[in-house]
Amino acid sequence: MSCPVIKFLMTSTSQKRIHYYVLCVGAFAREKNITHKDAFNYLYEYKGIEFLIDCYDAEHTLSLDNAVEDLTLVCSNNGGTIK
Repeated sequence: MSCPVIKFLMTSTSQKRIHYYVLCVGAFAREKNITHKDAFNYLYEYKGIEFLIDCYDAEHTLSLDNAVEDLTLVCSNNGGTIK
């Protein structure tokens, strides 16, 4: 008896959102001179990832520099110490 194969279909919109989140994490990592892994963990812990997801509609219309500034502020407001 074989295991069923499960296929996950991602919509174009989902792919665009994920691409944007990855770009923002990378831009944050570069700006703060930390690894991508450390950037993701920091953003996750201090609500930056949640902010990107919740505010995608407005945030993705801004530059990556603006996104990094916003992420820095959001994380700082939630206890983060990276400036």
